[in-house]
Amino acid sequence: MILRRFHRLALATIGLLTIVCSAGGCGSYGFTGSALPPHVETILIPVFEDQTRSGIPNLSDSITELLIERFVNRTRLRLAAGATDSDTILSGTVLRYRNQPAAVSGDEEATINRVNITVKARFEDRVKGLDMVPERTFTAFGEYDPVADGIDGEGDAITIALVQIADDVFTAATSNW
Repeated sequence: MILRRFHRLALATIGLLTIVCSAGGCGSYGFTGSALPPHVETILIPVFEDQTRSGIPNLSDSITELLIERFVNRTRLRLAAGATDSDTILSGTVLRYRNQPAAVSGDEEATINRVNITVKARFEDRVKGLDMVPERTFTAFGEYDPVADGIDGEGDAITIALVQIADDVFTAATSNW
């Protein structure tokens, strides 16, 4: 009796999945929930400019590498060698870096520091001459204990903020596909 019910439930599930997939629900699925425009095959992501004057080495390289990883590994886009070879360009600037106390103890020592990073990005469809993401700013933060974690904590907070920004830029760029 139980086996017969399970068998009917399994057949109903398979039938429902077959109907959904044949109606187009499975054919266009991607990580972002929709397909890339057919004319878009390549992307150029030049190194983001660092305007922060923070003295933090590799800040712009780090965000650029995170974005390349997302667009190349999570979509079918290939990385273009130059502007003339690319269907799209994702360009940007690291605008702001701030590291300041977010919490203080009774003796006025910082117990938590917050690293805030702001990046401006623009995603262009060069083939159709459209902005897929018009120039927009993205801000994220990471926190650390300056006493216990020190300079390594600041580096971890930077990574947390940059990963969040890269995810936000990727989501903004791919949400309309």
